[in-house]
Amino acid sequence: MKNVTDSFVSLGHWPSAGSFGFNTDILATNPINLSVVLGVLIFFGKGVLNDLLDNRKQRILSTIRNSEELRKGAIEQLEKARARLRKVETEADEYRLNGYSEIEREKINLINATSESLEQLENYKNETLRFEQQRAINQVRQRIFEQALQGALGILNSCLNSELHFRTISANIGILGVMEEITN
Repeated sequence: MKNVTDSFVSLGHWPSAGSFGFNTDILATNPINLSVVLGVLIFFGKGVLNDLLDNRKQRILSTIRNSEELRKGAIEQLEKARARLRKVETEADEYRLNGYSEIEREKINLINATSESLEQLENYKNETLRFEQQRAINQVRQRIFEQALQGALGILNSCLNSELHFRTISANIGILGVMEEITN
């Protein structure tokens, strides 16, 4: 404290010769300088500081209000998006179910069509087999008949002599004559 009072006393001892000097005694001059600067700052800076703090407070409050409005808007958008998502999920489930049922219908139709085609092919095969079997039977019959006829002609030719041949022709002519009389 003595230093503080000494510094005030020393102010009176400055030479008045028009020279200006610095007091290099830091311990003596710093508390005074600081108290003067703080006093000036408090006196003049109080209003500025209050204005700065009020402005800062208003900016913070408006930022909070804006943030609240943005949050409310985001919540509304989120709810709309959730509703749209539920709607899309419902539609997707419907499409999925319809798709699965359509696939099942197509599968059943394809199985039925394939079954019908196989049945028709089986019928065609059976008809072809019957036709080929009948044709083979007819060919065998025709060959047997031709062979039998050739065999019979061979037997007849070897057994017939001219007299037997003449009697057979006469008998056939007689039969034809009787048939002619009956028809007339």
